[in-house]
Amino acid sequence: MADIIGVRFREAGKIYYFDPKGKKFERGQYVIVETVKGIELGEIVMTNRILPDDEIPQPLRGIIRLASEADLQRDMENREKEKKAFEICEEKIKLHGLEMKLVNVEYMFDGNKILFYFTADGRVDFRDLVKDLAYIFRTRIELRQIGVRDEAKKLGGLGICGRPFCCSTFLGDFQPVSIKMAKEQGMILNPTKISGTCGRLMCCLKYEQDVYSDLLKITPKIGAIVNTPDGKGNVIDVNLITGVLTVSLHKSMNAAAHTYKVSEVTLIKDAQIKIDKAEFEKLKKLENN
Repeated sequence: MADIIGVRFREAGKIYYFDPKGKKFERGQYVIVETVKGIELGEIVMTNRILPDDEIPQPLRGIIRLASEADLQRDMENREKEKKAFEICEEKIKLHGLEMKLVNVEYMFDGNKILFYFTADGRVDFRDLVKDLAYIFRTRIELRQIGVRDEAKKLGGLGICGRPFCCSTFLGDFQPVSIKMAKEQGMILNPTKISGTCGRLMCCLKYEQDVYSDLLKITPKIGAIVNTPDGKGNVIDVNLITGVLTVSLHKSMNAAAHTYKVSEVTLIKDAQIKIDKAEFEKLKKLENN
């Protein structure tokens, strides 16, 4: 067991654990810590709590000190420097004719390193670009290629729901989302309906998956054979949320289908939710980061 606090370095960024070294901290305070990237300023988003050792990533680094007004001022100056560095890097990318898109720039708190995040369709030889940037800024330069989901998280924006992106407001880590989830939730497998602005499957599919998984355990699927108050039939449509089934009765196949509550039918033979291979091949890119 160990006493920890949780620190976040960017809005909606991942929460990292640190050793408070016996001190008590409050949510919203800013602290100076040492990370694998160097010295950084972060905000406390999780106050002192005890966690089992197996839940704490090792090694657990300690808090250096509370941030001072001078530290906060320096951090603001770094944010301004990032804007200038972004403009310079974009100019150099054009000068070298590189097929890459600059997404974000991060100054380390102590200024000993600048990180440039970019997206590209393939590998990019940016060695000459790094030399130029190192000469201009006189510090360590690191370029990191990121995926389109990370790009959306850093840039922000509005989703199809009209609200700010989940990834840029509260999601610390991306959760895997699959086409199977969309299929199980009864969504039309149309890329424009199931993908976000980033062009990948919507993160919110993951939020509701546990509920749908539980409902699928007690609800006959499309193609299932059930016994209804009016006789046997095949399920041709399902509304998992309302628990209403549309059934085509065997005794009157050409007649209009009937609707029943799940509680009104008895399952004879269930069916499986399948994704057509050609359909999957067409959509599998939506699963990639």
